[in-house]
Amino acid sequence: MEDNTDSAVDQAPVPQLRRRLERADLGAVPETRKALRELLRHWGRPGRSEVAELLTSELVTNALVHTDHDAVFTAVVGPRGLRVEVRDFVARRPRVCVANANADANGDAGDGTHGRGLVLVQSLADAWGVRAHGVGKSVWFELDGGIV
Repeated sequence: MEDNTDSAVDQAPVPQLRRRLERADLGAVPETRKALRELLRHWGRPGRSEVAELLTSELVTNALVHTDHDAVFTAVVGPRGLRVEVRDFVARRPRVCVANANADANGDAGDGTHGRGLVLVQSLADAWGVRAHGVGKSVWFELDGGIV
């Protein structure tokens, strides 16, 4: 007799988080971090979820500050690790800017706090990129759980 039932592992849902981010709602940044922290409560080696929170903050902030539209945040924990994606509805691709202590991302004198977000993503993520859509783009990163 053949057993057609799937194992519990095959039936287990993939842990994920998805939320719509309202235009210019910077309160969504800490709310999204908190929700991600809960999703990743038992994920990865120590410190990996904190890196994921930091990089998520950067992507969400960029989408809300540099576009005048809503955005969609998605985080998926799979067998290969975590993938976070923030989709906005503006085609302009983000630029990696090395922050200058005497100028902001636009070249204006300032406090030197702008332009570091994607440098952090580039430095700390295992992989990252930008994917164009018919309308807008997604900026994403991936982290493995670091468990050997």
